[in-house]
Amino acid sequence: MSDATNMLVDGEWRTDVRRDTGDGGEFEREETSFRDWIDGAVPGPDAEPVENPDFPAEPDRYHVYINRACPWAHRVAMTRALKGLEDVVSLSLTRPERYNEGWEFSEDQPDPLYGARYLRDIYTKADPDYTGRVTVPVLWDTQRETVVNNESEEIMRMLDTAFHDLGNGVDLYPEGYREEVDELIDDVYPRINNGVYRAGFAGTQAAYDDAVDDLFEALDEYEEHLDHRRYLAGDRLTEADVALFATLVRFDHVYHTHFRCNRRAIHEYPNLWEYTKDVFGTPGVAGTVNLDHITRHYYKSHESLNPKRIVPTGPDIDFSAPHDRDGLPGEPPAELVGDAAAD
Repeated sequence: MSDATNMLVDGEWRTDVRRDTGDGGEFEREETSFRDWIDGAVPGPDAEPVENPDFPAEPDRYHVYINRACPWAHRVAMTRALKGLEDVVSLSLTRPERYNEGWEFSEDQPDPLYGARYLRDIYTKADPDYTGRVTVPVLWDTQRETVVNNESEEIMRMLDTAFHDLGNGVDLYPEGYREEVDELIDDVYPRINNGVYRAGFAGTQAAYDDAVDDLFEALDEYEEHLDHRRYLAGDRLTEADVALFATLVRFDHVYHTHFRCNRRAIHEYPNLWEYTKDVFGTPGVAGTVNLDHITRHYYKSHESLNPKRIVPTGPDIDFSAPHDRDGLPGEPPAELVGDAAAD
């Protein structure tokens, strides 16, 4: 794998800088750069709501740039859908593949705000001298014409809490569950969400072995964790489930083969597989999953891992098949079940 990474340096696009691996070959993820918060968001279980009059929670003001293939962007798209914020916060897509020019808009789905060709143009509109990687998701303020935040976990929390009164009433960060939800997210991120990347982009055998051991130890633990729990935090669908699902739904199609995480597939785990189908079947979730974009992105974009850029056609698994989780305590949010029944 090349050590070069595409990024902006002082507002100029470069394709020959940065390393994403440490001295021992370990994959290292760079922190995101824009970290403002929407007014009224609740960052943590004991935190007071954020006071930030520069970014009030208003309908028709904010826009989210995502890519359907990216798991970090997916958690934001899922939160927006589950909260019923489609008419409150607008959303647009980049094309699935990412090559030397970075995330790119397509003729079929152009940038709706400025007609930009590349997502990097949005970053430099916010900061002409920006230095850093150009990543999705991006929460954009159309009034101030700037990036509010490009950290997926924080955007997810803002959509869930700051925009709560503008949505359908679904609460993915309910009081009484918040401490456990944060602990789960903090555990799932390094071991599973980022764990697959640590394995896929490891630069040495030792780094790969360590990453895969950590990943499957975590998956084994959550397989047991879900034996008597419908959701990660018990009987409620929360942000923790959104975070884990975004990796599980990609695992068998991408991470198992492309990232060499092939010790076991998710559909071979009794509880994790039924859980994945359960979350997929939650009203609003299936529409955020695009397996074509997912597979095309990973297998076409990572030339160092797949030089011929051939996209596999399998596996043949059905996320919409019936699951066996209904007998466990808990159920999907009543607001969603009611809407689905009305449809």
